[in-house]
Amino acid sequence: MHPFEVDLARAHVFFDWDGTVSSRDTCVHLLERLAIADWRDAEQRYEAGLIGSRECLVEEWAALPHDEALLSSTAREVEIDPDFAPLVDALRSAGALVTVVSDGFGFHVEQACAPLGIEVVTNAVDWSIGELTFPNADRCCACSTCGTCKQAPIRDARASGRTTVFVGDGTSDRKAALLADVLFAKDNLARWCDANDVEFTIFRTMQDVTDELIDERYHG
Repeated sequence: MHPFEVDLARAHVFFDWDGTVSSRDTCVHLLERLAIADWRDAEQRYEAGLIGSRECLVEEWAALPHDEALLSSTAREVEIDPDFAPLVDALRSAGALVTVVSDGFGFHVEQACAPLGIEVVTNAVDWSIGELTFPNADRCCACSTCGTCKQAPIRDARASGRTTVFVGDGTSDRKAALLADVLFAKDNLARWCDANDVEFTIFRTMQDVTDELIDERYHG
């Protein structure tokens, strides 16, 4: 299905966060700035498919100081695409539901999305003990290795009769990419889709997604 053909009044649009809405992967930014132990080995094993995202995140979280104020302020150094908020407003005005699904550390996504009132499905931090938790782990996926199962909310949306749109960029988005009715992809995800014959629309910024989902309806 081409994005132009989506009836937004009956659509549910899902956005990955790190590297999709944010200018770069916030978790990597935190690790590069603040890590007190090696974390790159875990990242390499994850990208190679040797471990799942949950195991990778646990190892990477252990490499960080569990200082809420420091981590939060450092996470805010990563810029958010300025066209994201206008896109969310336009989608809602058209009747679409909007959800951010993120398989990162979670806290920074919640903070960034709170002013927009966007539903967020992600991992969480129990700051009282400095522990990374996984309240949305693999509810419907047989692999049981993800921190946040991105397929589960897409399945729920489809079951409710919504057309699903997914916008993503990375390794953790692959399973969602296989399930969504309409897919926007870039970078690592786009290369993986090309290699595996998964249909997608290329994007670089949120303005590209706006052009396809919103503006084309009025100027196409």
